[in-house]
Amino acid sequence: MDDPIARHYGLPGLLGAVLEALRATGRDVDRLEPDDLVPVDEFHIRGRAATEELAALAGVQGDWKVLDVGSGLGGSGRFLARRFGCRVTGLDLTPEYCALAQELSARVGLDALTEYRCGSALAMPFEDGAFDLAWSQHAQMNIEDKARLYAEIHRVLRPGGRFVFHDILAGPGGPPHFPTHWAEWPEMSFLIEPGAFRALLEGLGFRTLAWRDLTGISRDWYLEAKKKGGGPLGLHLLLGPTGPAKMENVGRNLAEERLTIFQGLLEKV
Repeated sequence: MDDPIARHYGLPGLLGAVLEALRATGRDVDRLEPDDLVPVDEFHIRGRAATEELAALAGVQGDWKVLDVGSGLGGSGRFLARRFGCRVTGLDLTPEYCALAQELSARVGLDALTEYRCGSALAMPFEDGAFDLAWSQHAQMNIEDKARLYAEIHRVLRPGGRFVFHDILAGPGGPPHFPTHWAEWPEMSFLIEPGAFRALLEGLGFRTLAWRDLTGISRDWYLEAKKKGGGPLGLHLLLGPTGPAKMENVGRNLAEERLTIFQGLLEKV
């Protein structure tokens, strides 16, 4: 897909790098368990803990059809499928991510419950009302036309369906420092202020059920994770040659309140 955002995320040789890192941590790549992938496939602040919180907030049910918007390597979808038994469809703009997500799902035996589609969230290839839950973590920062994005999410949800998110929004401290993990330069970044975000969603026909500011605990987690460092398997595999600068700037942006981190649960009305 000839898209600058897809090119930003689509690093060549990603599958090989992930498998080699798994071997380096002592895993048998032909006998993987879903939890073996956690250090790399939860590409968002606070990792698995944030995913578990979001699932509890959404009240996920086993018979639900779930759409993961901006599914990345598929870690959240595999967690939902394994924990609840629901069927998850991931949608992502980056072909390398979609291919790797499908490969990893097959390697951990969850390919019957998960599928990953490559496409734009602004023109989703799904019928109206196809899903019970739309799920999104750190996915909208590159998308300028947010009204169209969330109108599409509203469209593909059934009446009474739920939308749950965990996302990076604009903070009061000014524009972020770049590069970050979602953008090499400012022209790639489109953050929205929390109040404007909530007003947009409610204006499109969502009713807010929960709205949580998690900036403080996210900042503390990020600083602690930086102190601990990481092993061969980690999110650094997804960040490319400017990875260290991206990690440094995200921490600085959180410390200077240039970013806020929110969770929310909304219902289609």
